[in-house]
Amino acid sequence: MPLVTYFMNNDYLGILVNKTHSLPEDYVPADLIPVNIPFAHVGDDSRNYMRRPAARALETMFRDAEAAGLHPIGVSGFRSYERQKNIYTSNLAVKGEMHTSLYSARPGQSEHQTGLAMDISSPSVQSALTANVENTPEGRWLRQNAAAYGFTLRYPAGKEHITGYAYEPWHFRYVGKNLAAFLKKEGLTLEEYYQLLAL
Repeated sequence: MPLVTYFMNNDYLGILVNKTHSLPEDYVPADLIPVNIPFAHVGDDSRNYMRRPAARALETMFRDAEAAGLHPIGVSGFRSYERQKNIYTSNLAVKGEMHTSLYSARPGQSEHQTGLAMDISSPSVQSALTANVENTPEGRWLRQNAAAYGFTLRYPAGKEHITGYAYEPWHFRYVGKNLAAFLKKEGLTLEEYYQLLAL
């Protein structure tokens, strides 16, 4: 499959969505399902949904983390274009453009709209999405093990100039086991991976 098709195929697990590669306003994955893990949001909330392959992999990852005595908590999975628009607009009004551009995607530019991303926190930080997640037992375990389940830490420290976003130790993106293992081994972001493919 040509590289350009990978960029444009919204169903491709390795799709690149960022500040220069957007999803259509009406895009909603066809295979969204509720994820059976502990969530910060109780009830039937769309944030508790992911695409089927990502959901099943996340459930396995959470079970194994819990078997190791840890208690990861899902905070935010799928977000529609409209929900992201509301988040971005609210953050813009409250936190200003500079902060918002580092932490909040514009509508259509959020990985959450793919149904392949999940923000994960820990009880020791009250399920908050904060840099302190990296120092929790759950955060450390996820950094070490997430790739084995097909997830990559999408916005790593030191790569802000490449991803366009601040370090987010809570944001994990499902890309499948093979690509996740490659990204971890080579220390690459998705942006750098696609740059390699284009060479």
